[in-house]
Amino acid sequence: MSAVEINAAPQDAATRTVAAGSYLTLRYRVVLPDGSEAVSTFGMNPATLMLGSGQLAENLEQCLIGMRQGQRQAYTLEPEAAFGVRNPELVRRVALAALPREIDEEAGSRIAFTDASGAQFAGTLVEKGEDDALFDFNHPLAGLTIVFEAEILAVM
Repeated sequence: MSAVEINAAPQDAATRTVAAGSYLTLRYRVVLPDGSEAVSTFGMNPATLMLGSGQLAENLEQCLIGMRQGQRQAYTLEPEAAFGVRNPELVRRVALAALPREIDEEAGSRIAFTDASGAQFAGTLVEKGEDDALFDFNHPLAGLTIVFEAEILAVM
């Protein structure tokens, strides 16, 4: 992971820094290799969250640790530090008869599944055949180098 500070907080800014369990308000974005944004709260209401509560991916939370209130920074995350490398074993055919409902969605749609223990997960529909469908259960951003940019507005 590499970090580039976009602008430093003024010297008189509060010296509060982000730590594990911090409650904070921030703006953030995830930028894909082609320059498009996967998600962004810039230009919108900022996000307020508590680190460690699962509201933000743990790998992205780790980037925030140590940032100061008022600081804005961008981090380049390689796939291993971002959403993982693509695992070809997570691309699987599923018999249509085994699915809980008929699939009418188009290729590229995210489909929610619940396993026998009640855990929920999602897969991306790659293609649908007459008897089965091909799903990709990798995270949609797996295998990508991303830029995670964050601006810490308040640390409480």
